[in-house]
Amino acid sequence: MKFLLTVIVVTLSTVVTSAQGTPNGPIEGPKKANERTSAAPAAPVEPFDGAPVEKMAGQCVSLDTEVGAIEIAMMPEVAPESVRNFLNLAATGALDTTTFSRTVKDFVIQGGNLSTSEKWGLELSRRMAKRVPDEPGIIKHVRGIVSMARTDEPNSATTHFFILVGDGPHLDGKFSAFGTVTKGIEVADAINHAPADGEKPDKPVRINKAVVAACKK
Repeated sequence: MKFLLTVIVVTLSTVVTSAQGTPNGPIEGPKKANERTSAAPAAPVEPFDGAPVEKMAGQCVSLDTEVGAIEIAMMPEVAPESVRNFLNLAATGALDTTTFSRTVKDFVIQGGNLSTSEKWGLELSRRMAKRVPDEPGIIKHVRGIVSMARTDEPNSATTHFFILVGDGPHLDGKFSAFGTVTKGIEVADAINHAPADGEKPDKPVRINKAVVAACKK
């Protein structure tokens, strides 16, 4: 009888120790293979992330729109972060099916609003929240220049860009000019002069596809 009581006491002691864990903390069981982790998913790596100026120089982006193509030569030597951002948007297809959603007569056409894309969703929403630092330089905002649009808040540029069809000297030193139209400025003119209600086009022109390639000499 005494032996039986000893076994019972030892058994109970083992059960209590297992429930309470070790002095250093509770004993954890094996983790499930599909257990959620608290770590946030890493941002996807884009083609031109970390690309040096030398790699981005000589690159052109062709915007194949519903009314013709606009070719833009990059200027990474004056605005490397803005160029890198624009090249990534084009290379990943983020600009495909977006529209020129704002026009100011004889001044600018504005694109890059990813919410106008037929593929709009969480991924593009996250991409449009990525900010680009201001890079105001010595480039003058004249006809054919492509620059980053932003709010009055510093470093608030994201994916919106504008193409000047007229001169904008009041933008000099404030906005990040990063490219220049080498072909298709007449296409930008056509988009700019299309019917609009104020700055909102009646029928926004769509960018069917954006393509990155070496500039043709």
